Amino acid sequence: MSLQILGQQAKQASFDLATLSTSQKNAALAAIADQLEAQQESILAANKIDLDAARQSGLSEALLDRLMLNSERLAGIASDVRNVISLNDPIGSEMDCRVLENGLRLSRRRVPLGVVGVIYEARPNVTIDIAALCLKTGNASILRGGKETFHSNMALVAVIQSALEQSGLPAAAVQYIEKPDRELVAELLRLDEYVDMIIPRGGAGLHKMCQENSTIPVIIGGFGISHIYVDNSVDLAAALDVIENSKVQRPSACNALDSLLVDQNVAAELLPMLAERMNKASVKLVATENAMAGLANAQDLQAAGEGDFDTEWLSYTLGVKVVADVEEAIAHMRTHNASHSDAILSNNLNAVERFVNAAGSAAVYVNASTRFTDGAQFGLGAEVAVSTQKLHARGPMGLEELTSYKWIGIGDMLARP
Repeated sequence: MSLQILGQQAKQASFDLATLSTSQKNAALAAIADQLEAQQESILAANKIDLDAARQSGLSEALLDRLMLNSERLAGIASDVRNVISLNDPIGSEMDCRVLENGLRLSRRRVPLGVVGVIYEARPNVTIDIAALCLKTGNASILRGGKETFHSNMALVAVIQSALEQSGLPAAAVQYIEKPDRELVAELLRLDEYVDMIIPRGGAGLHKMCQENSTIPVIIGGFGISHIYVDNSVDLAAALDVIENSKVQRPSACNALDSLLVDQNVAAELLPMLAERMNKASVKLVATENAMAGLANAQDLQAAGEGDFDTEWLSYTLGVKVVADVEEAIAHMRTHNASHSDAILSNNLNAVERFVNAAGSAAVYVNASTRFTDGAQFGLGAEVAVSTQKLHARGPMGLEELTSYKWIGIGDMLARP
């Protein structure tokens, strides 16, 4: 496999995509959604091969959940594609329109990035999410999934490319690196002649590797320890509902709760209730010394060790710590990589404002679950990633985050600087 050829083909495809009308792009997306449903049997058969191999290799339950496709999930993916069709096309829209004193009419017009390279792990749905968002914004994409999703991704890419050709668009608009060789990943990261942005979706190790080896701008995201701080003014029964949703609803997701910080003034009342609720959900609690007594009725409890509060659990495990107040909660979060999704449960406006202003997270919630950090939940359609960096894009990356802009100046041939 020659990545130079893939890059050349992607670049050429990006030129073709950049000038498509919205109706042309939407027709291609509709064809992809239709083909996902029509080819369900072959897609699920390919996914079963991956799942069987993953179980034999001892892949964790959290990663198996990420890897699994079924009829319901595939229908949801097709629905997400159709939702992207309904979204406004940002390409061609203009911002900051104004007329300068010399008569020059100036504006910024949204344009595609060009070619987006995405490296991801055990999530075959990402293949469709990326393709849909990139196509809607006129970007070509080069994809590299993990070896555990090989058969699933090959089936999905075949569906995408067939739909593209059916719609009169170049199949090279969405390409897949078929070989799992790590050398090819390193080569992709240096393909700056053709690729305009790299988006890694995976653990901290993948992001670090991309940062250190890429000659292409890298969007950092996906990884981050998610926290909830329970203030002493909140209704504890309502707080437990939010905590349970954040932890249990889908623990393998990157926006699932990792660490719970409890104000010392409500710890004696809340912690036994928390243990009982988490027992019902089979959640293991990893607690600091000052929280252990309150969690004595927990069925699965262990003392927190070094590094536990820096762990993105992605499973039915929850870290618990008692803190003095909102200031200690914020200090803990700053030390333990609070860059993704964090929440405060409180009826104290001063504590809420302090938390919201001080938290360095891409998404901050008040009296709501961290599980909302998602492109579909935000009304963005599907997402290509959740960015936790501070430049270009933050939080779920939808259509606008896959665009750049150019300055447009219109004169009357008499205007001069």
